[in-house]
Amino acid sequence: MFDFFSGSHILILLGVLLVVVGPKDLPRLMRMVGQWAGKARNMANEFKKSFDDMARQEELDKLRQELDALRQTNLDAAVLSQKVAEADLPVEEGAAPRSGEFQVTETPVAPASGPESSNQPPAQPAGVGSPAP
Repeated sequence: MFDFFSGSHILILLGVLLVVVGPKDLPRLMRMVGQWAGKARNMANEFKKSFDDMARQEELDKLRQELDALRQTNLDAAVLSQKVAEADLPVEEGAAPRSGEFQVTETPVAPASGPESSNQPPAQPAGVGSPAP
């Protein structure tokens, strides 16, 4: 951390401090310096942590934007496929229905005229609910 102090410089500094402060107050001074250094280190760590959190948050925001863009693309594709499925496709005129298909006509089928179309109940088959002759 202090690369401009060599071992001999630190010893000279401690000797001067011992003479100036005195042997009685030197441990208290060293403790205060240690506490200040610890506070400074904690502040630097919090500063670094806040920058890391900001970078992480920015990265998450970018990922959210990419996900939103993908969701929008998927939604657009779903809407387009729905439109294609609902589109009026051209019908071949006069083409016979293929096997398993029904031919759909626009005109409703008229009821058949005859005894079944009157208001009389339909005749029951023989042997069902009627006396035998």
